Formats: sequence, C-alpha cells, structure tokens
Amino acid sequence: MSTSLLNRYAEVLLWALDTARKTPISKEDMVLVRYHAPALPLAETLFDKLLERGAHPIPRVVLSPAMEESFYGKGSDAQIGFHAPGEKEFFLSLNGSITLHAPESLTHLAKTDPSRIAYFARSRKPFKDILDERDARGQFGWTLCIYPTEELARQAGLTLEAYEKQVFNACFLDMENPVEKWQSILEKADRLKSWLNSLDVQKFHIEAKGCDLLITPGDQRKWLGLSGHNIPSFELFISPDWRGVEGTFYADQISFRSGHKVSGVRLEFAGGEVVRARADEGEKFLHQQLATDTGARRVGEFSLTDKRFSRINCFMANTLFDENYGGEWGNCHIAVGSAYADSFTGDLSTLGPEEKKALGFNDSALHWDLVNTQPKTVDALLHSGKRIRIYENGLFMHP
Repeated sequence: MSTSLLNRYAEVLLWALDTARKTPISKEDMVLVRYHAPALPLAETLFDKLLERGAHPIPRVVLSPAMEESFYGKGSDAQIGFHAPGEKEFFLSLNGSITLHAPESLTHLAKTDPSRIAYFARSRKPFKDILDERDARGQFGWTLCIYPTEELARQAGLTLEAYEKQVFNACFLDMENPVEKWQSILEKADRLKSWLNSLDVQKFHIEAKGCDLLITPGDQRKWLGLSGHNIPSFELFISPDWRGVEGTFYADQISFRSGHKVSGVRLEFAGGEVVRARADEGEKFLHQQLATDTGARRVGEFSLTDKRFSRINCFMANTLFDENYGGEWGNCHIAVGSAYADSFTGDLSTLGPEEKKALGFNDSALHWDLVNTQPKTVDALLHSGKRIRIYENGLFMHP
C-alpha cells in the first residue's frame, strides 16, 4: 500500500474505533493493536497516529501459522489454557482494540484436532467477558479489518491486485475523504434501523432456495449496524431470542475458520438449537465447533446487508468481507454462538448474566458467521397478525 492509502485506512479505523465507543479515544487511553506480520505497515501507521492523539498504543503480533500448528498440535491442556501473569489486569484496563487480519495461511490447521481450538476459545472466554462488560460501560471499544495477502487472494480465486482493489473500494479508500463517506453511510443505516425498530415484530421469516427459517427477535431488542466494530461493515443485525429459532438455514458461502475450510453448511433448528448439521466440506470441524459449549448450537445474531451500501461483489475468503457481500442479491447471515448485548434496548450496565439468560441472549465462547447470498425474501410477522416484507433480493423495503 502507498503511504496515502495507509494513512486513509488508518484514519478510517480510528473513526471506526471512536464510533464503537461512547466517547472517542483520548489521551492516556490504552489501545491494543493486534496484527499478523504482513500487516506491519498499517500497524506502524496506526501506532504513529495513536501516539499523536496522546494514547498508549500496545502492539502485539499474533501467532504465525507454524506457531499455531505447534501450539494446537503439541500444547498440553495446561499450555493451551495458560494465562500469563498480569493478563487479567491488562484487559481490565484496556480502552480499545484494533485487529489487523492479514493471514499467511487459511488452511494450516486442517489436520489439527478441532477440540483443541475449542478448548482454547473456552479458556479465553473470561477475558472476552471482561471486555464485553467494559464495552457495556463505555470504557472499551474495538474494530477490525483485513490487510490484503497473497493467501487471501489465492483462496478467493483472485490476483493480489484484484483483491487489493476490492479492499480499497469496499473501505472507500479510493476516495479523497473516506471517513466522510463512512459517516454518510452511517446516517442512511440509522434511518433504516429506526424503521426496523419501529415494527412490533413477533417473528421474521427468511425464505431462499436453501432456507426456511423463523427468527424470534425477543423482548427489549433493537437492530444494530455500522457501529464501527468492523471495517467494512454494511450489515444491519439483531441478536434474537435464541429459543425462538426454528427451521433450516443454508450457507452457500465458503467459510475459513481457525485454519479450516468449510463449505455448504446446512443447519436444522428445533426448539432454538441445531438438531442436525451437515456440510459438503469440513463437516467434522463443523460438528466440533458446535460442541464448543452449550451455547454453540444456538443463534446469537441474525443479519441482512443491503446491496446499495456494499461495493463488495465477489467472494473474498474472509468472513468480515463475505458477511458484508453486496453483489446481485445482497446477503443474510446467522451466527451460531454468542449474542451481542448491544442489541438490548435498555441500560447495558444493568444487563447481568441472569437478565441476559431470561431475555434469551445466547452465551458462548463461539461466534461463527455463516453467510447466504441467494435471492431471498424476509417477512416480518407482526404481533397484530399483519405480515409485511422488509427485505427482498438484496434490498430493504423501506416505505
């Protein structure tokens, strides 16, 4: 990336982090910058800009593919579940996190026992809970992005140049002032969220060639989107009451997760839980992930993307981009695993574990987005008995 592109990307990420928090990052705030080695140029640019703000940037390089293979292949339970001294205190003081995803391999853990990966996820959940609680109190915010690599381009079936162009266009880095563009998209999304939140919905009905799914939004819920948590992000989503999910969902998008490739996922829900799961590729890994914990077989998120927002028009081999796919028909996705408490309409600081459980907010160490890009319709079944169409073939049907 050129210096100008790096600067624009960094400015967009800092805007996203500020948007994800109740107040912008300020002097003395601690901000974790996690990155794969190929993303070093962007990490350096962010480091510099955070220093200019008076914040304390804390850079950390994530494990290389070889390190991950060793870790999950040779690590004992004690080693995989190890927490370094001071780690809890670190997360209790952290104000922000920016993750730069730039993988050098997407399939290096294909022969690794998936239960080892699930064990690690469970061991880290206490830190996730700490950050979720700080986020609810307005003391923490996070965002993430990708930095183009040869591996991402290869797995997506694109040249590196074509892949980079998709990233630049999706994030509006080809514009002189991308932050201004993101702000305008945010304002349009806010109008759509206001409309969706005004509807007294009992259930959503999603129909596509491989999908026939009922989602119950639940009590005290609101739609979210463009919160700054992801760049790019065009989706509007809700964390539903997991107990009211019934029917079938099909993910036609390939998913790369924890060094594994999974395609053609078909999930059947009854009583709010996955009762049957199949995949054309990676089925063993799918079953292992769904066995992570009790909540891994339940839905934590339901999402729709309007194709008028997104400039992403091809498979990118990265969930961040693929869950925001615009293309010809837009997309919808569900996430099995943890819910977003931000979807609660009340005061987040009062939403404790028992309250979350009572409202049907799912809890899990897993959060796995599974994407469908087929032509589809989504109807809202209102408590009044009326049925209205809210989404069709990639477009929200805002009156």
